[in-house]
Amino acid sequence: MSKLDLNLLVIFDAIMKEQSISAAAEQLAMTQPSVSNAVARMRHNWKDPLFIKQGRGIKPSPFALALWQQVASPLEQIRSAVSSKTFNAAHSERTFRIAITDGTSGLFWPALRRHLERHAPKINLHAVPYKLDGEALLVNAEVDLVLDYYENRHPQILSQHLFDNQFVCVMAKAHALSEKTLTLDDFAAAEHLLVSLSGDASGTVDRKLAQLGHSRRIAMTVNSFASAKTLIEESRLISTLPYSIIASWQSLDKLTVKTLPFTVPSVPISMAWHSRNDASISLRWLREAIVDIVKTQPQRFNNEN
Repeated sequence: MSKLDLNLLVIFDAIMKEQSISAAAEQLAMTQPSVSNAVARMRHNWKDPLFIKQGRGIKPSPFALALWQQVASPLEQIRSAVSSKTFNAAHSERTFRIAITDGTSGLFWPALRRHLERHAPKINLHAVPYKLDGEALLVNAEVDLVLDYYENRHPQILSQHLFDNQFVCVMAKAHALSEKTLTLDDFAAAEHLLVSLSGDASGTVDRKLAQLGHSRRIAMTVNSFASAKTLIEESRLISTLPYSIIASWQSLDKLTVKTLPFTVPSVPISMAWHSRNDASISLRWLREAIVDIVKTQPQRFNNEN
């Protein structure tokens, strides 16, 4: 590349963030043909296809991913240096992509929507299915934020702890164990429902039971928390679930919640983002809004019983 065109880097950065040429054009206030012409120049100058069509979207080439790893952070620092240090949320039309499970979205989405309606009515929040693949989603810029359990081991990913998910046992009020003190033997002998995002029919509870010389029967598994509630209400299944998920359910009239007869380590819930976006004042605004929700509604995130 004999002559560096910084405008191409800005357009390239927008396409990588939006994962769409048309969305990048809208974000840059450019026409789609203009962005497409810029992509043609990038391909010619950088000797790489850069973006390959995949379904209705595009997939970055290995070269594009490697290039973006190098240029995204400096571009964000330049924007931060020359732009206002305040974020006008009331007029922003930013779209944030957040990796989140259905259980955690039930916990945060209503509160975030109320916050947006009051303070930032044009901002969009798009949920991306989360299957404990947060590192890849952040590194490849498929999301702006991971909001769930995420074990951070990547040097370029930053995270902030929000709260610890404490586990409880849930069953229908009509269940035979509903009116009894829950013992270890009764728990192990019951028929269990497991919410498994990965599809594995075992988890932390099974490892703890094995340490105690017990095992349990996983009679059914589901991959969403929303479907678990109905199943528990209408069956003899019991389930071990995060207290915060249960607290987000609108009605518990048909359910009994009990303390587990053994100790299970709580699961830390955090938000994580790539260091390339650390200087983004809009993403900082969103992170602060999420922290505020946890601070102002502690009863929804921790079991005080």
